Amino acid sequence: MRGRCWMLAVLLGISSPAWAQQFKVLVAAIPNQYHHDYIPVAKPQFEALARQHYFALTWAWNTSAFDQDLAQYDAIVLLNTPATELAPTQREKFQQYVRNGGGVVAVHKAFAIQRGEWAWYDRMIGRSFRTHPYLQTAMVDVVNRDFPATAGLPQRWMWSDEWYEYDPPYSDDLVTLLAVDERSYDPTLIWPGQVAKGMGRDHPVAWYHRFEGGRVFATALGHQAEAYNDPRYLEHLYGGIYWAATGKGEGKPPAR
Repeated sequence: MRGRCWMLAVLLGISSPAWAQQFKVLVAAIPNQYHHDYIPVAKPQFEALARQHYFALTWAWNTSAFDQDLAQYDAIVLLNTPATELAPTQREKFQQYVRNGGGVVAVHKAFAIQRGEWAWYDRMIGRSFRTHPYLQTAMVDVVNRDFPATAGLPQRWMWSDEWYEYDPPYSDDLVTLLAVDERSYDPTLIWPGQVAKGMGRDHPVAWYHRFEGGRVFATALGHQAEAYNDPRYLEHLYGGIYWAATGKGEGKPPAR
């Protein structure tokens, strides 16, 4: 029956229904003090990704979408939006969504909460945010290419962003995908009265892991609005979304 409906839609030039698409994604992009100018750039680019890669997209400007049935989504993208924005009942629904096997994509500001503000969420991300120096240009290296979010990236590439620092990971199961070379920027360049020391040779900026039944892809890249017009960055994001939504495309992680 679905096949007949799909063919009729094609013949009539009607857009395909949601059930005919690969998967369904909720993007939470809630304006905050430091991250809001990216939204008018990112939204049309996400819509274009949804058309190009044939998935259903819901865009959320506030937390009301988390009052609905989250089970309808294969992945939730926290786009510069930490889930600490959620009310207590919404947090409970989000936790249950992850535990039921949902996918999460955490982008940049989604990491940046005060340590201990929501301990479960810190563990879900995999690392606790510490600080970041001034936005600078640096060199990024692919650590693990056998994953959708890195498959199309050059081995070493130049990028400008806020290079987040974190405390040690909560689990050994985190698989690093990208790392920033601290020799290519000044990790100590920060506002007066604040201190940043860098993380040394091992400074991940993107990783993934499985957590309490769900799938979590995290990328620290994405502060600048201009990033969302960069095809390379969009390919990186879509690869993470694809894996979080489907669990597919992951190769064998490198040996520890």
